[in-house]
Amino acid sequence: MRIISGIYKSRKIIAPKNLPVRPTTDMAKESLFNIINNLFYFDDISVLDLFAGTGNISYEFASRGTQNIICVDQDYGCIKFINQTAEAFKMPIDTIKSDVFKFLEKSGLQANIIFADPPYNFSEAQFAKIPELVFQNSMLMEDGILIIEHSKHTNLSNLNHYSYSKSYGGNMFSFFEIA
Repeated sequence: MRIISGIYKSRKIIAPKNLPVRPTTDMAKESLFNIINNLFYFDDISVLDLFAGTGNISYEFASRGTQNIICVDQDYGCIKFINQTAEAFKMPIDTIKSDVFKFLEKSGLQANIIFADPPYNFSEAQFAKIPELVFQNSMLMEDGILIIEHSKHTNLSNLNHYSYSKSYGGNMFSFFEIA
C-alpha cells in the first residue's frame, strides 16, 4: 500500500502478510479522500478509525495534516504494526486494542470523521450495529460523518442516518450524518 497525498506522498508501507486485513485499494482511497477534502480541512479534524487493520486510512489522514487520530482494532498484530509505523513516520496516531463494538458501547470519544472498515462478510445486523452505536452514543461532532466501507453486494441504505453511497470497483463507501 502507498500513501496517496500529503507530506508522506508516494511512501510505500509494507504490512506483514500474517495480518487479518483487506486494505482499501489505492483507487478507492484516493476517491474517498477527494470527497473528504471537499468537506473538511484535514488539520482541523479528529478521526476515529474503526477496524483499523493496517492503519492505511489513518496514515493518509496523518500525511494530510490531521493531528488527532485514534485507531481501534482487536488484533494485537494490527495494533503493533500501526504503532511501529506511526512511530517510524512520527505520525500523531494513537491506538486502542479493543473489540470495536465494546469500544463503541463504552467510549465517550467524539470525532469529526469516524471511518469503519469491518470485514466484508459481516451480517446485516453487524453492519447496522455500527451506526446505531455511533449515533446512540453521540460520537460524531456537529457536521461530522460516519463512513462505512463495505462490499458492493451489501446495501446499507435502509439504516438510520444513511445519507449516500459511492462505489469504486468492488468497494463501496456509505456515508451517515446527524439528521
